[in-house]
Amino acid sequence: MSKRETYESRTEQLLSPIAEKNGVEIYDVEYVKEGRDWYLRAYIDKPEGVSIDDCENVSRALSDALDEEDFIPDAYILEVSSPGLGRALKKDRHLARSLGKEVEIKTYSPVDGRKEFAGTLRAYDGGTVTIAQSGDGAERIFQRSEIAQIRLALDF
Repeated sequence: MSKRETYESRTEQLLSPIAEKNGVEIYDVEYVKEGRDWYLRAYIDKPEGVSIDDCENVSRALSDALDEEDFIPDAYILEVSSPGLGRALKKDRHLARSLGKEVEIKTYSPVDGRKEFAGTLRAYDGGTVTIAQSGDGAERIFQRSEIAQIRLALDF
């Protein structure tokens, strides 16, 4: 496991009882470098949506737990937030909850001359993601290895 994966996994272990106590679920945890700064981000969710109070309560408890464990030697900025409306769908559980919803897919390389696709998420498995394309409804199957990003589409 890489340093990043180790930090994310350990943080998720610390966060699990905190999330349960606060009535939220862990959507994702990421440890990323942006510019000169490292960020440890915890995304939390619940069916009715998370409030600022939820984020604050979880952030304080997680910060205390991280200080106590002190397993990340680098300086980092802790952020706790909702995954947002246009949330990234990274894990199988994210895709499972999003079946039948509109998604946007960006591929690493052009597929039929394009890198961006939109449609309704129809199916997924370990190797593929299937959408019914917006407009014509034609099914398109992507290899997961082709997908740079998949997110819920925002309708405004």
